[in-house]
Parts: sequence; C-alpha cells; structure tokens
Amino acid sequence: MVCDTDLVALQETLYTSSNVTRRWLHCTRRNWIFQSLRRYALPTHTRALEVGPGSGVYLPVLAKLFAEVFATDIEVAFLKHSTPLLKSHQNIHLVVDDITASALPPQSFDLILCTEVIEHIENSFEAILGMKRLLKPGGILILSTPQRYSPLELAAKIAFLPGVINIVRRIYGEPILETGHINLMTSREVEHQLNSAGFLVSERHKSGIYLPLIAEFSGESGLKLEKWLEKKLRGKLGDGLLWTQYYIAHTVNH
Repeated sequence: MVCDTDLVALQETLYTSSNVTRRWLHCTRRNWIFQSLRRYALPTHTRALEVGPGSGVYLPVLAKLFAEVFATDIEVAFLKHSTPLLKSHQNIHLVVDDITASALPPQSFDLILCTEVIEHIENSFEAILGMKRLLKPGGILILSTPQRYSPLELAAKIAFLPGVINIVRRIYGEPILETGHINLMTSREVEHQLNSAGFLVSERHKSGIYLPLIAEFSGESGLKLEKWLEKKLRGKLGDGLLWTQYYIAHTVNH
C-alpha cells in the first residue's frame, strides 16, 4: 500500500526526473498553471483556494498573487508537507476539508486552483459543484486533469501489473508509484460536468504526449519527436491522445 508521504516525495521528483519525457510532461503542466495564475489573478482579487495542493509547488506563487490563500485536502500528510511554507508566507492557511462536502463558507474565493485532483475523486461532479459553491459570482476556476485515453494513462494500466512494475522501476531508476487515478474522463465528460455545475468554460488547452518505449529509451531525440507530435495533434481530432487537459472556467448564474 502506498502511503501519503511517499506520494508527496514522488511529486517532488517529477519536475527533476532523469527521464526527459517524464520531466517535460510535468514541467509543461506546471508552467501552464503558473502562467494562468498570473494572467487571471486580477488586482481586485484577494482570496484564492487550492484544492489538493500535493507537494505545494503552486502555493508560493498563489501567496504572492493574493492577500489570502487557503489550501485544502482530506489527507493531513499533504498539508503537513506544506507547513514549512507558513514561515515565509504567513498569508497561507492549511485546512483539512473535503471539497465534495466543504465546510468553508460559500462565495468566499475569487479564484480556485484544482490541478490533478478530480481524477482521484470518484464523484468529481460533487467536487466541481463544491468549487462552484465556494467561488464568488464571476469567480475563476483553473482546472487540470489527465485525459482518459492518453497513451500514458493506458500504459500505466500495464506498467503496474505484478512483475511489470519492477521492470519499469529498473528502467527509470527512480520512484514509480501507482497513480491512484480512479476517475479518468474525456474532455467532453469534463466540460459536461463543468457546464452542469454552472461554469462557463472560457479557455481550453491540452498538452503532453507519451510514446511507450521511445520515452524510456530514446532520450532527447525521442522527446523531440514527442514535441513535434504534440503540436500536430493539438486542436485536431486526435488531441484526445495528449496527456493533460486544462480549463479556465467562470461562474455563471442560472
């Protein structure tokens, strides 16, 4: 069984992985989120929430952009990992809370960040409804989640089979843990949930392609091919193969 502290340690290694494809996939997502936070943090915005902060990579940026930042998770281990940040960022508050049944007051945040979280929640629609409830009118949600049929997610089902996982770990030479993804969705499914919850999607983006074996054994030349293929697929019929889907959504009143 994988413990929460192992998952936090894993998340920290992803951005410095010795495998160039693995590093590129995660750094690309992180950089898109960074840019989006800076673009959508308006001068009138004062309070932000991150649902599921993980290793806490986004909290320092949020703390610079907003007067108050809350980070919530149902797992105490993830919040404990971010406690050192409180010394240098006194406007960060760490709160144990379940976004599907949040105890936080409604309409209390200008912006919510939820990246790589809803795939871990069986009833993601309840989570999205919870975020809608917590946002002020006109508030902004920045959301990312893996795509259901991306090669990386399909390959992961094979990689974690008994016996296979040991080979994968030897190839990478660094921590490889089960993803815990129990609710992978297509872009159509994610948008349907956002719209049904009362969000209006204003921006969509997709990134990252994983090619089995090429990613493991072709190094920089393999990454060059993956980057080329990513550009060819984005915005086309086959962009469901890209790993991560991103949304900027605003609350609307029905």
